[in-house]
Amino acid sequence: QVHLVESGGGSVQSGGSLRLSCATSGDVRNMYCIGWFRQAPGKEREGVGTIHRNGTTTYADPLKGRFTITQDNTRNTIFLQMNGLKPEDRGMYFCASAVGGDYSCPYADFKWWGQGTQVTVAT
Repeated sequence: QVHLVESGGGSVQSGGSLRLSCATSGDVRNMYCIGWFRQAPGKEREGVGTIHRNGTTTYADPLKGRFTITQDNTRNTIFLQMNGLKPEDRGMYFCASAVGGDYSCPYADFKWWGQGTQVTVAT
């Protein structure tokens, strides 16, 4: 069993920053990959990036350089640092976990999901 809880969302001005957190608990065998995803109103959910337990990270190409995923030493909390936020970054942000046999953490592998945290970016 896996339990994921996101926090840190809110409203920020364009160009601002936010750091989201994903608190994890449960069977570590199901959490070798942690991913961040987002869904804007009226749009499909899309991948933001992933981090494997060994520290390997991947990012969606348009977000490289602005978004960074890290984990604390215990790996109980995964962070998403978002800088230079734009109005198009608004949406519900989710973290998810996967067993993680592949270090690149393919988006299709994610099975367990949190409830999400809302991000709003004002112009």
